[in-house]
Amino acid sequence: MKKQFVLTGLGLSGILVGVLIVGLAAGFAVQSGQRGPATPAAPCGPNIPGDLGINAAKNSRCFELRMYTVDTSKSRINDLHKRFRDGEVDIFKKNGMEVLGAWQSLDDPNTLVYLLAHKDRAARDASWAAFQADPKWIELRTKYPVTLTPKIFMMSAADYSPLK
Repeated sequence: MKKQFVLTGLGLSGILVGVLIVGLAAGFAVQSGQRGPATPAAPCGPNIPGDLGINAAKNSRCFELRMYTVDTSKSRINDLHKRFRDGEVDIFKKNGMEVLGAWQSLDDPNTLVYLLAHKDRAARDASWAAFQADPKWIELRTKYPVTLTPKIFMMSAADYSPLK
């Protein structure tokens, strides 16, 4: 006796929906991984405990240095500058981030570097969540779609730093 497995339209649809759900779940997991590890992020800003805080200023803000290198096969650095100029900096400010500076890299002309300051890590995380949900940001990133690779450095000022 020969057994056969027959896929009906409903069976095939069920499999496709299942694959789609698993794919979306994996995609969200990867996106979440890009924002940070599942474990609590290292503190930055004032009063860092333990060895990490030995040389950190007790009154330091949380600094975030970001470098965006544009994928030149899909985007242009000038589009990224236009996006910042056309409102991204204002959206940062609106959502609680202090923009300390923005620079064009002279060593890599496809890289934009900027520095943000936050009260502490919790304020940073809250500001980024508000930024991501901001309708103006959604509109701006649609107007200027830029493919880039970010490098992000979280820092606290050394106790001898003039900038805290």
